[in-house]
Parts: sequence; structure tokens; C-alpha cells
Amino acid sequence: MLQAAGTKLDGNPVAASTARRTKRALNVLIEHAIKKKVLKENPLPKGKGAAAASKTSSAVDKRSLLNKEQAAKLLGWVHARPRGGPRLHTFFATMYYAGARPEEVVALDVGDVRLPDADADDQWGELLLHTAHPEVGRQWTNTGEVREQRGLKGRAADDTRTVPCRPALTRILRAHIEKEGLKPGDLLMQGEKGGDLAGSVIRRAWRRARKEVLTPYEFGSPLGRRVYDLRHTCLTNWLNAGVPAATVAEWAGNSVPVLLATYARCIDGQLDDLKQRIEGEGELPDPAAAGV
Repeated sequence: MLQAAGTKLDGNPVAASTARRTKRALNVLIEHAIKKKVLKENPLPKGKGAAAASKTSSAVDKRSLLNKEQAAKLLGWVHARPRGGPRLHTFFATMYYAGARPEEVVALDVGDVRLPDADADDQWGELLLHTAHPEVGRQWTNTGEVREQRGLKGRAADDTRTVPCRPALTRILRAHIEKEGLKPGDLLMQGEKGGDLAGSVIRRAWRRARKEVLTPYEFGSPLGRRVYDLRHTCLTNWLNAGVPAATVAEWAGNSVPVLLATYARCIDGQLDDLKQRIEGEGELPDPAAAGV
């Protein structure tokens, strides 16, 4: 049973995190069976004799992050697509500039986009996140739709989160709303026939963009391999720009410990200053110079 739960259909082992999650689910199932007197004891191995699961890291792989030039080329290729390109470009740009999760961007309502007047000097706006539409499969929703409406991850059902909308994103969103003729109450990101933007369409466009834009070496590397890497890139850029971790965590919808554990390896740009601080503290006198 454990071997089947830890193996994919192609025979390869599942990820270590999936194996641990599956074992926890099996343990709950077996304990329920014991309570119902179907089983007498739990056969799953425990203690020191149990097989140790492979260790996993929650830290972001620095190789997956995009630099500005790479992101510009990828999003530029998406925008030039003849079928739904500008719409998908708006989706990817919102992830890159605002660091929102894919299911949060899909759930954005036009009324959740607070943009300044077009002639305002300050073009910073706000995005109000309060709903997520994750993909869970038609067989698992009450409506028969692929996506399900939920609250924000890790928050109360009616909680909200405000994210700053930088001028570059303000221009993109304003142009998108005007071109699509959207009004408050309409979904900001819609599929070709209305409704939620399909995850399969998003992933297919991103894979094609990587294949067309990146070099063969880059395409085979972790660089931007997942759409989610746009969010990772955004949060890393905020941290490297000197935005306090508590503020980034609030914008991203994470706790500070989770944020630091996830992005600690990706923070750079401050090493020279840190070296100077370290060198200036606790420096012992040179014995040769002191004549000792």
C-alpha cells in the first residue's frame, strides 16, 4: 500500500512532500478503520523502524528566478500572441509586479482594482485581494466547475489583503480594462468565452513562451519553469529592494517566518554593506603594528 501511494503512474517515485502527505492521509484512514473495528491495529511503520522520508526544502531555488530582461522577453512574446495574448500578458504582469498567487489573480474583480486618475501625477494604485479561485477539478466542486471560490490562503474567509500597484502595472491594467470594456462586477481576467481564465491555457502559454524565448540551456533549467516563479521573482525583488520583511509578508499573504525561510537564499545586493559592518566590529589590533 505504501509503495503504491509513493509511486506515480509512470513508475517514478512521487515527491517527498507528496509521500509524507499521503502517509498522513493513510494514517487517518486506518485510525478511522480501527475506530469502526474494521482493523485491530495500525500496520503503518512507526518510530525508529519507520522508513525515513526524503527531506524537502521550502526554500526557493535561486535558479528559477527571472531577471528583468528575461521577464520582459517572455511577457513580450505572450503579448504578441494572436489569440488572447494581451489578456494573458495582463495576467502574467500582475503576478510579476504584484506578487499575487495565480488563483488570486484569476479571482480579481474590476472593482478590486483601485487605479488613480489617468492624468494624476502619482500613478501608484492598489489591488484589493479577498477571494481565490483555485483549480480543484470538476469532480470535487458543488457547481461542476474546475475552479472553486474560496477565501485567501491561510486567512479567515472574509479577510482581505491590499497590495500596491506600481505605475507600470497601473498602465497595463488601465489599458486592459478599457480595451475589454470591463465594468465593476466583471472578472478582470476572463477566458475567451467569459468566466474564469483556465489554468491549462495559462500553463500552455507560459510553456510555449519559455520554449520560444529562452535558449535551449535556459529552457532545460529551472529558470521560470513554473508560472508561480513570477510570484517568487516579485517577492525576491521586493526584499532585495530593501522593503521590510514584515511588509513583504503582508503584501504576499505569508507569515514573516515562512517568508524568510522561503526566500532567504535569494536575498542579495546587500552583501558589500554587510561585509563592511562585520569588518568594523571586533577588529583586533595587529601585533606586528603594535610592536608585540
